[in-house]
Amino acid sequence: MTFLNPAVLLGLIAAAIPIVLHFLNLRKLKTIEFSTLAFLKELQKTKIRRIKLKQWILLLLRVLIILFLVMAFARPTLKTISFGDSSTAKTTAVIILDNTFSMSVIGEKGSRLNNYKQIAKNLLANFQPGDEIAVIAVGYPKAKNVSPSGNFASVKREIDDLEISNISGTINEAMIKASQVLYSSKNYNKEIYLLSDLQKGRIVNTNSEISGFGKTISSDTRLYLFNGTTNEIVNLGIDDLKPNNQLYEVGKEVSFSAIAKNYSSSTINDNVVSFFINGKRTAQKNLSLAANEAKEISFETTLQDTGLVEFSAELEDDAILQDNKRFYSVYIPSDISLLILYDKPDDAKFVKLALDIPNSKIKLTELRAEQISSVNPLKFDAVILIGVDKIADAKSLANYLSVGGNIIVMPGSQSTLSGFQKFSKELGIPSSTAIVGKPGSPDSFTQFAKTDFQHPLLKNIFEEKTKTQIESPEIFCYFKTYSGSSGKNIISLADNSSFLSEYNVGKGKVLLYSSAPILSWNTFPMKAFFAPLMAKSLLYCSVKENRDSSSVCGKDAFADISNSFSQQIRVTTPSNLDDYFSTDSLSNKKYLPYLNTNEIGTYKVLGGNHLLDYFSVNHDPRESVLESASETEFEDYLNQIGYEGKFISLSTETDYLKEVYQSRFGTELWKYFLIIVLLLAIAESLLARSSKKDLTT
Repeated sequence: MTFLNPAVLLGLIAAAIPIVLHFLNLRKLKTIEFSTLAFLKELQKTKIRRIKLKQWILLLLRVLIILFLVMAFARPTLKTISFGDSSTAKTTAVIILDNTFSMSVIGEKGSRLNNYKQIAKNLLANFQPGDEIAVIAVGYPKAKNVSPSGNFASVKREIDDLEISNISGTINEAMIKASQVLYSSKNYNKEIYLLSDLQKGRIVNTNSEISGFGKTISSDTRLYLFNGTTNEIVNLGIDDLKPNNQLYEVGKEVSFSAIAKNYSSSTINDNVVSFFINGKRTAQKNLSLAANEAKEISFETTLQDTGLVEFSAELEDDAILQDNKRFYSVYIPSDISLLILYDKPDDAKFVKLALDIPNSKIKLTELRAEQISSVNPLKFDAVILIGVDKIADAKSLANYLSVGGNIIVMPGSQSTLSGFQKFSKELGIPSSTAIVGKPGSPDSFTQFAKTDFQHPLLKNIFEEKTKTQIESPEIFCYFKTYSGSSGKNIISLADNSSFLSEYNVGKGKVLLYSSAPILSWNTFPMKAFFAPLMAKSLLYCSVKENRDSSSVCGKDAFADISNSFSQQIRVTTPSNLDDYFSTDSLSNKKYLPYLNTNEIGTYKVLGGNHLLDYFSVNHDPRESVLESASETEFEDYLNQIGYEGKFISLSTETDYLKEVYQSRFGTELWKYFLIIVLLLAIAESLLARSSKKDLTT
């Protein structure tokens, strides 16, 4: 047992007062001679002994009353921490405050985050000068350093400044930070306060992330978990937004699909989902979802914008706002900058005629294959290669594909199997297995066998009635190429090889025609759909649709800056704030690692006024799942990380400050001591009255 006010124990000296008074009240008896001993004989010896016993008991009661009264003021405490702890030892505490967007749920007393922030500030009253406190936000940016502070006013401001974060961090990440803070501390007492809704899926991302870092935390450490009462929460979220297979063409229809999910245990009726292009609502649909149901919603609207176009889907407001939006961005050039490289000028004649479209805004640059070293492909929206398989160095073209450039590849009149195979390998696409037929030999030819009319290139070229059987050109000579699992067959020939196929390479794509666009190889240039197919191929390849452009909030993004002619890189955030970087500070001049992805929306990466790259950042759908882990499940996690300290669960509805205080110093007994004093006083009063009556008798 320990006394929190040991100085009061000096009052125990007062226990001697009843003893002193007892002896002072003893009188000296005088000897008086009686003529008879009859009176003395009548006194019963047993009665005298009873009177003396009562007086000694009275003395004991009075001493005990003083003893217990003094001890009550000394605040006796049953210790519940390890032997040797001292209430005067310095404390290092870590307050883990969950500010992920699931904490934005509003109840009767306000948002969860604001309630927990108030609790965190209330906890400061339990600390003494010399103690240190660190605050860790679960939704914290990676770059933020955490260090304990003895300035409680500063800690309070830090708590007040915490806002809801779009980043979905885990309790495990915060606990690792806390273990590092406590491990570095020299203070004897160590505490962790966890204020979180304890989402079941956000304690840890995967079990593979769990390590034994808990063993670095002292076994004397106390971990307090605050559990608040939760009511049924109605929450919907948009988990995905993706384009349907399409071309992006101004004045034409675009189609997107969004995945909406009901994260509630009740049915939601008549919610509204809206579709936006550059912040303008262009479509809207009603939505009803059963409990925990996910549903795909399709939107069709007309595209009117060019440049970097931001598409988004948005739900009506509900309990959590941050998961109601989803973004996807595409770069659609207003003027198409096209590079055509060829071996023989005549090989490109029909292609150039097909692209000579009135008011098309195509800026054409044409060069011989051997002139490729004089031009940077990164300056162009699309590249068409015709018979350039003899090119000496295809590295610039491969690099162009890796960073998101798109290429249309066709054989030329002088192409050879070995040259085409080597060139295909350098681009990273399947090599042809053989050359079939001979140029200028119309006696033997093949035709189209299967056509994917759902591919964007062919969707709107043919009338519905002709889609089952189109007039195939006669193909006299072609490279036998099989797309395999790495590509898509758009048009197949009779031997199941590809006439037109598509491949994803790096961030870009390749459209491969297996026969040259000249009359000695086929009659394709004479067909009515040749010109529209060439135009759509160019349009399809000019759009920069970064398939990896969507990142999760808080994760690092890597922007391609290889096309920059400026040493200063500017990143514009969704809220139109600018971050500046110098390429001189980068170890890799081709990529910019961007860490501050704290906002949801589209980020633009610019060199001067030139758009270098872009990426969309969205929320982590796992943060929308509001099911809380039980205390048992959390204790299982603590066991997995090797935590050997004390775990204490507290309710926000009780006097948690008192419970924290008692867990530090033990259970105070002063109330029980006062009850004992009261009972002793009653007993003393009754016994004193009885003793006085006996003495009178």
